[in-house]
Amino acid sequence: MPRFSFSSAKQQRFPGYFFASIVDCSLFAICGYLAFQLRFDTVPSLYLHPMRQAILVWAVVKSAVFVAARVNRSYWRYTSLDEASRIGVVNTAGSILAAAIILLALQHRIPHSIYVLEWLVSSIAILGVRLAVRMTASASKNRKNGEYERVQTLIYGAGAAGLTLAREIRANQSMKCYIVGFIDDERGKVGLSFHGKKVLGTGEALSGLAKKYNIDRVLIAIPSATGPQMTQVLQHVIDAEVDYKMIPGLDEILDNTELGQQIRDVAVEDLLGRKPVQLDSQKIKERIHGKTVMVTGAAGSIGSEICRQVARFGPAVLIGFDEAETPLFQLDRELNNKFPDLKFVPEIGNITRIHHLKQSMDRYKPSILFHAAAYKHVPMMERHVFAAVENNIFGTWNVAKAAIDSGVEDFLMISSDKAVRPTSMMGATKRASELVIRALQKESSTCFVAVRFGNVLGSNGSVVPIFKEQIAKGGPVTVTHPDMRRYFMTIPEAAQLVLQAFAIGKGGEVFVLDMGEPVRIVDLARNLVLLSGLRPDRDVKIEFTGLRPGEKLFEELNLQDEHMVPTSHAKICSYHAPFSADLRVIRSALDDLQHIVERKDIPRLVLLLKELIPDYNPGSQLLKRAMAPSPVLPLPLGRQLTDTKEKAQQPVELKPATSLQ
Repeated sequence: MPRFSFSSAKQQRFPGYFFASIVDCSLFAICGYLAFQLRFDTVPSLYLHPMRQAILVWAVVKSAVFVAARVNRSYWRYTSLDEASRIGVVNTAGSILAAAIILLALQHRIPHSIYVLEWLVSSIAILGVRLAVRMTASASKNRKNGEYERVQTLIYGAGAAGLTLAREIRANQSMKCYIVGFIDDERGKVGLSFHGKKVLGTGEALSGLAKKYNIDRVLIAIPSATGPQMTQVLQHVIDAEVDYKMIPGLDEILDNTELGQQIRDVAVEDLLGRKPVQLDSQKIKERIHGKTVMVTGAAGSIGSEICRQVARFGPAVLIGFDEAETPLFQLDRELNNKFPDLKFVPEIGNITRIHHLKQSMDRYKPSILFHAAAYKHVPMMERHVFAAVENNIFGTWNVAKAAIDSGVEDFLMISSDKAVRPTSMMGATKRASELVIRALQKESSTCFVAVRFGNVLGSNGSVVPIFKEQIAKGGPVTVTHPDMRRYFMTIPEAAQLVLQAFAIGKGGEVFVLDMGEPVRIVDLARNLVLLSGLRPDRDVKIEFTGLRPGEKLFEELNLQDEHMVPTSHAKICSYHAPFSADLRVIRSALDDLQHIVERKDIPRLVLLLKELIPDYNPGSQLLKRAMAPSPVLPLPLGRQLTDTKEKAQQPVELKPATSLQ
């Protein structure tokens, strides 16, 4: 293999530049001669000497202008429309400069029309030669690549993205794609030609066209498609039984990167059709840049994405607090690679252990805290109700109190749509956590806000990975109920809107993110089957198993007594409730909860949560457990939510339960 170096590359390129300059110089001379010939049938002898002088001036001056403008330092075979425009401007400047020299230097005047003819002829010749070189090179490459196997390709979408993709594929023969034509669902485009390729039909005709032209692959180039449109496109492609890829959405397209290099598989997120989030990045940066930020639950799917998003805004220190060692270690490595200037501190700890929190906060003194640590799986928390109370309620109290003691300025808690009229222990404990931070807001200078949102696609333990696993095994895909609907958003979108809510929070608000329209879980399952290249109900069966403990068919985002207040961001609104729990009541409830957890008293737990959250509607299985005979002695009758003022004013020492259930 020959050795390659910078100097050798320079030597290889120099002859090309020199040859291009010689060709241009010759063209300028020829064009000057043609200008005289076009002006006169036979050049009069009077103009022969001025013609020779003028041709020399045009050749030398315009060549010098082209060299000065570095026009010949681009490859002619890649001449683009922008390059052609630039060449036209430089040629015009050269013609004007040469004309000025001829007018001033030559004693004999030549007709002014010759200057116009020279400019016109040289423009056509210079651009024509480059276009001819490009066409010849392209034809040569096509002949060369014809010796190898090419992928017969259709582009689905004859819009701006599809045409750009077609140009890049033609210019980049290494992709080994042969564009047969376009497919577009706009019937008015059928029959039109773009870049020499015809729009062969709509998506409905794709199956027949794929067989007629032996299509191997369809490239989907509709970045602005809605969820239902993408689902329909995917159905057409699956029916055609061809391979398919797509270019990313407008929010994913990378700057300064060829569109063809960003072709990827279709993802379930594409079928949701959610519009990209527009963040007020400047406002977020003003709140985060140079600050010390702490994230609890940093190893989880939401917590880790919050860390990634926060890292973009240049915090002085980012503390990731979690008890999950391995994912926290992986997050540490990822952030160190992506953000080498970021000081990321992974802290192992449990939010139910107050001393863990205080040690970390006293050491780093965070000014911003995102509280994402929580137990979130509804059926699991229905079985382990005391673990839910301990982690979600006591853990939130611990984090909030430690934040106040260490002087945290801003505290944002991740809540859930399941906290609205909860039917599960998970939802009830998240609602109680909202009450905790709203009560603390009135007694401290820390800004406490909460953010509610629904299901997050691809988060740990979410429905999408479960469905994918079932599909990989050949089915069946299990759905609890045909009418079950949930709000969905992507992990990055959820984290970005959390940061936006933090940036506009004043204290005491419960923010709700715009989740779009709820999605039927069975439709999500069918789309995932389609994405696997299979057909639902034929290749993979879908079975309904019935609602699980604590689940409900529809999720809500606000209570009846909460009124919506718009914010400065279109996708975020704030709900203000007329009732806000008093800190004394919350302290008394936490004290009662502590004794309940210690005694494992499910009946008292249900009653207390029902008193604290009147719209809590416990699930039937939990009620059965609550009504079952229990050897646990009830608490004294005098223990109520509204205890005496003396007791409420006493500090509460929260101790975690000795075991989890």
